[in-house]
Amino acid sequence: MNQEVVFMKIIRSSTPAADGFRMPGEFEPHAGCIMIFPERADSWQYGGYAARRAFAQTAEAIAGSEKVTVCASEKQYDNARAMLPSHIRVVEMASDDAWSRDYGPTFVKNQKGEVRGIDWGFNAWGGLHDGLYFPWDKDNRMARKLCDLLDKDVYNKRDFILEGGSIHVDGEGTCMVTESCLLSGGRNPGLTRQEIEDNLQQYLNVSTVLWLPRGIYNDETNEHVDNICAFTAPGEVVLAWTEDREDAQYPLSKACLDYLEQAVDAAGRRIRVHKLPLPRPVTVTEEECRGLDACFDRPARTPGERLAASYVNFYIANGSVVMPGFGDPADEEARSILQGLFPDRQVIQIYARDILIGGGKIHCITQQIPASGGEA
Repeated sequence: MNQEVVFMKIIRSSTPAADGFRMPGEFEPHAGCIMIFPERADSWQYGGYAARRAFAQTAEAIAGSEKVTVCASEKQYDNARAMLPSHIRVVEMASDDAWSRDYGPTFVKNQKGEVRGIDWGFNAWGGLHDGLYFPWDKDNRMARKLCDLLDKDVYNKRDFILEGGSIHVDGEGTCMVTESCLLSGGRNPGLTRQEIEDNLQQYLNVSTVLWLPRGIYNDETNEHVDNICAFTAPGEVVLAWTEDREDAQYPLSKACLDYLEQAVDAAGRRIRVHKLPLPRPVTVTEEECRGLDACFDRPARTPGERLAASYVNFYIANGSVVMPGFGDPADEEARSILQGLFPDRQVIQIYARDILIGGGKIHCITQQIPASGGEA
């Protein structure tokens, strides 16, 4: 008897909510993690060698408890295969940069354990309005390619611009976003706030959307939520925080704290907020700028430019929490706080300055694939 072989199906006429799928919380079990090998010369200084080492360290830390797939260009495939251990899968796939969180598929899951992807539209964080590079067409094809690779059906939602770093869910009906990002002029200017919320509800299968007012100061993604606030468990979040009232970040974090202290999640719970200290301001050096190609006719970075450093930008793996470090006195305090919040996981800190110069941290370069099987 021949067994029917079924490959990826593109779903155009339904939504995850209508089909009984939801986006799980990141702390729920994973089948694996997706990353992309960096090489873009206006993102990664001096040929990207230091950035690739940091990416490899991150991949190895995550691979201690879940399968990691690294996508690499034709040019970098052999290099990636040589740098990464054999238990990490490397596949050749074209992209414009290395942000799997933002244009990799968002995965959803039903009660039977079936996993599907969502293919959002991607326009480099703002398109021609205030996007960070052009073109972005290779990035915009990656979600569908990855679902094809993984044999996952995929919802076509390319008419709605959304990045994975702009959403955080608790897996129990609550989604967190920032107003500064989702209401920015370069994403979905033809939609009202309510229409944006409706899309989130239908595609993530959530009933409550928490709209934090702001994100991290000078975050060039229009302040993604995954840099300012993240769920650590249903009803609990960590919030990037500074006690320095003179810091430009203070009013942004304070506005989020004020909002969260009066917010209620989908289950009717008040949100418990754990403050995660910020490192001292991290700025780009002149030497680092010299190692970056120009982006069209503009410098990619300018000396003294403040980068959006935050410890909140961590990845929750099955057996670990992989977080950024910056060589700052607050590194250990932040690590200790996260270890207390994740007692059953090992907190691993990766020196992330070479990733930060490119514009992100650990969460930005990772995308989880939920585990198949019945719900816990």
